[in-house]
Amino acid sequence: MKPQPQKPTAAFIGASWLALLVGASGFISGLWNAEMPVYEKGYYFTVLMFGLFAAVSLQKAVRDRLEGIPVTNLYFGLAWLAVGMAILLLTAGLWNATLAMSEKGFYAMAFLLSLFASVAVQKNVRDMALFKDEGPLADENGNNSLETLNR
Repeated sequence: MKPQPQKPTAAFIGASWLALLVGASGFISGLWNAEMPVYEKGYYFTVLMFGLFAAVSLQKAVRDRLEGIPVTNLYFGLAWLAVGMAILLLTAGLWNATLAMSEKGFYAMAFLLSLFASVAVQKNVRDMALFKDEGPLADENGNNSLETLNR
């Protein structure tokens, strides 16, 4: 039995987007105001972007597998590896940074909030596509279903 997605509520959609905006803008705002070299700011920004992409990619791979859409073990493993590497790269950067512990904690929490929120936003986007009369998941009659994905 395949899980049937339910339409996300407006409150959950709003909370997901707000969490993503707060996490990412807080992280970027912290970088903007930080007294560190530009290359270090670039490193942290790149790690954030890599982490967001990796988290969305992993969520999509997990969701595809749950819905019976083929995902290779190689891609699935690489998605997990990418998320792990993003977290490891941030950890290594913060470990070696000459920042106050409170700043390090701020960056770590903003990063993790952003990763979590990006997964929730992507899930909402995908769930909402199933409930629209037209869109990327609609068949020739305008109907959306998981079976449309498998054609």
